[in-house]
Amino acid sequence: MQRKLLVALSLASYLSTSVYAATPCEQIEKAISSSSSVYYPGSANYTLDIAHWSAAAILPAVCSVEPGTAKDVGIILGILGATKTSFAVKGGGHSQNPGYSGTKGVQISMSRFTDVIYDASTQTAAVGTGNIWDDVYATLEPYGRQVVGGRFPGVGVAGFSLGGGYSWLSNQYGLSLDTIVGYELVKPDGTICKITQASDAELFFALKGAHHNFGIVTSIIFQTVEQGQIWGGQVIVAADQIPTLIAAAAQWVQDVTDPKAAILSALNGLVLLFYDEPTPPAGMFDTFLALPALVSDVTTRSYTGLVASYLAWGEPVFARVACNTVPIAVDSEAVMTATLNETTFWVEQLSAQIQGDLFFSWSIEPFLPTLLTHNSVATAYPFVRDVAFAPYMIQLAWSDPAFDDLIFDTMRQSVEQLVRVAVGDGQSRVAGAPPYPNYALFGTPVEELYGANLPKLKTIKARVDPTDVMGLAGGWRITL
Repeated sequence: MQRKLLVALSLASYLSTSVYAATPCEQIEKAISSSSSVYYPGSANYTLDIAHWSAAAILPAVCSVEPGTAKDVGIILGILGATKTSFAVKGGGHSQNPGYSGTKGVQISMSRFTDVIYDASTQTAAVGTGNIWDDVYATLEPYGRQVVGGRFPGVGVAGFSLGGGYSWLSNQYGLSLDTIVGYELVKPDGTICKITQASDAELFFALKGAHHNFGIVTSIIFQTVEQGQIWGGQVIVAADQIPTLIAAAAQWVQDVTDPKAAILSALNGLVLLFYDEPTPPAGMFDTFLALPALVSDVTTRSYTGLVASYLAWGEPVFARVACNTVPIAVDSEAVMTATLNETTFWVEQLSAQIQGDLFFSWSIEPFLPTLLTHNSVATAYPFVRDVAFAPYMIQLAWSDPAFDDLIFDTMRQSVEQLVRVAVGDGQSRVAGAPPYPNYALFGTPVEELYGANLPKLKTIKARVDPTDVMGLAGGWRITL
């Protein structure tokens, strides 16, 4: 009897030290298949897994996990949920908010989900959420097809499309999420599901803009579009030409209603031009092309080539980068001029306080009023579709983390000022309009992002994730 008791006590001691005392990283390592791996600080894979476009978003995870199958994603979620371990999910790593796709807990990297499978019969593409748009475009180009995706190199598919997705093709086809016809989703309980409008209309709605509140998306099925050569590139002017550039942009927005045309202008003297044909209509971009340019590389090229040409703008100017946004209803010259005034004012203010590298600029991103008319299916973002608010973006880059709080506070103040200017310009609805989640600075209330859709999203969240496993992750959290 005594021997049995000793054996039982030894077994209990073994279990407590080997199974129950195992860290979540160790538990995951033991439970996942050979298709997946766990890495620890000091390894090359770990360094890549926690890396982000902005150094401000990099956090020291206790380990990183690269799942290779949807089943292993489910196993990982099960362990994290059971152990109440914080985690983050990283697709391309372009998120700039600290603690959103980075974590001090377990870093999940989707880097092994890189399939791009084109189905000619349905003209759809199933895209793994570990892809960046550059690779997706290169894969689809030989088929003469493309998807509505990111405008710059290095941007990940997952965060871009799950949060909205403004593209060079959006005036023709809507946001990236408007072109999604299906998802492969691993729910927090480990169930692997194909989510479509027909299979689960509510969850399909929620995944269109509310990020990963409902599980981890491993693949997204996009409706592709026909794509040939395009015309486009960048023009960079000197500082004394920026007011002229703003006036040209304001006039262009009033005059041009062709959905194949688009521009994006950063008020550091950059304007990006795009037309979805090998040659634009005569005169359409002449005011920009007539500016005395420091750099101009506008030409006819492939869609993939255009995105690749922005490589210098796809890399952070300095180590730390952050952004915030204002949804603008009318691209008036008054609002555009205010963005320049904000840039000038804050560069002077910050330069007096920050020793070292500093970059500050507002970007204007005009779209047609018909932007949101290409999709009749409801989406979590934007929660209003009768007005196509343009996502103006403020972006700062700096080197010294000692100035993080000053930078973040500056961005909030500048956004508040631009909202006041827009309201004073007659755009009263800007004050309650949905900020673009992919540009919004951390701390933006989810009530502002999702507005009238938030109660419905909470209801869906309670059904899909009743124990709030995804609440352990960073990002725009919808709480129960």
